[in-house]
Amino acid sequence: MYDKKLWWTGSKGEGYVVVQFILFALVAFGPKRVGTMPGWSAPWSTIGVVVGLLLGLLGGLLALAGVMSLGTNLTAVPHPKESATLVQTGAYRFVRHPIYSGIILAALGWAFLVNGTLTFLYVLILFLFFDVKSRREEQWLRQKYPAYEAYQKRVKKLIPSLY
Repeated sequence: MYDKKLWWTGSKGEGYVVVQFILFALVAFGPKRVGTMPGWSAPWSTIGVVVGLLLGLLGGLLALAGVMSLGTNLTAVPHPKESATLVQTGAYRFVRHPIYSGIILAALGWAFLVNGTLTFLYVLILFLFFDVKSRREEQWLRQKYPAYEAYQKRVKKLIPSLY
């Protein structure tokens, strides 16, 4: 299913990046709740703010650690650079896609912070999107790096120790 080239994705996965930014906008600016549904009442609203700030900070740090670990290998598209090397250190010791994981975690933190019932749904959609995008990216990584398959068996994809 994922080895077919989809017309909208582009040769290096450019379409995934476009969809990704649309989903970021939905998480950040989309409707937070259904209709006139009220926000959470105390003490849940306070707990939501604290949990949201912690998850947002943790997600931001994980994404930043992923960027720093990649160094010059970093690219906006999921297709690896020709000059790239396989990174299995830093944040990549814990999860194969720490930037995606960090973004998902930060988005989850945002959902708690704004106590947005619909925002939690957007975060789920973002998670599913990054799962699909990472599958395509990993096809390219397996083609480029013979050691990637062993790395996949050793390190989870998006959630450390779980998935």
